[in-house]
This record gives sequence, C-alpha cells and structure tokens, in this order.
Amino acid sequence: MTPEPSARLVPTPTGYDLVLTRTYPAGADDVWASVTEPERTARWFGAWRGRAGQGRTVEVQMAFEESAPWCPVLIEVCEPPHRLAVSMDDEAGHWSMELLLAGTGGSTELRLVQHLASTEHLAETGPGWEYYLDMLTAARTGGPRPDFDAYYPAQKAYFDALA
Repeated sequence: MTPEPSARLVPTPTGYDLVLTRTYPAGADDVWASVTEPERTARWFGAWRGRAGQGRTVEVQMAFEESAPWCPVLIEVCEPPHRLAVSMDDEAGHWSMELLLAGTGGSTELRLVQHLASTEHLAETGPGWEYYLDMLTAARTGGPRPDFDAYYPAQKAYFDALA
C-alpha cells in the first residue's frame, strides 16, 4: 500500500504552518503517553533523556535517521495531555513545532504543526513528518513499520505543489 500524504499548508502572519493530522481510537492520555514517554517515543521516533518540563531542554535521539544523532530539544510549552510545543536547532536549521491533542468520544485527534518561516525545504521535510506519524501509528497498532522510500522522494511532488 502506498501512503497518501495528508498535510496542509496554512499561511500565518510570520510564515506558514505545516499541519499533519492523525486520529487514534484511544483517549488523549494514552496518545499523550505515546508522544512523551521515552520508552514509547523510542518505538517510532527516538528515545529521549534528561529532566523534562516546560522551559527545560532534553536530548532526543533521532533513532531512525542516519547515525541516530542525539539532539537538544527545548520544551517551550507542556500542557498534558493536550499541547506540547518544542524547538530545536541542528545542521538543517531551526525547528519549531507543536503536538496538539483533542479527545472526543473515545478517540483522539493528534495534529503535528511545524511552524515555518518559508517553504524552502518543504518537499524534503513534509514527507518525513508523514513517515514519522505513520511510524507512530504502526507503533500504536503493532503493525509493520513503513518504508521511508514510500515517502521520499515519492511524496516530493505533493509537497512541492503545496509550496
């Protein structure tokens, strides 16, 4: 099965928001644990270490990237189980993003929002977020991990068109 990209690009006063959404048949607390507990994040993104909390910096291992680097991540806002805003700087630049969870009637919608100053690298980063959210889905369901080649360069044209 070929994954279909679902991201939207929303203009903002300071640039753009790349918004990706997934819905899970679980309560917000359970989905929150999947995106904040190090042993659970290790299954789909990477483990993290350090003392977590708003205004603190933790190190996150990008476990599914080449060389699995550890990156410092600043926790800007932490409002369990509904909002986590973080930022980080690495060789690719500055990353500012939020995870927003909204639970309704036994299911939870998760929105990943990456705040962008421009759309310059959208065709490269967008497919990566689609991949990671599908990795989260696979980790939650016990399904097979997706193959990154099904996302990039396969979804590049979709994200070029968004820009």
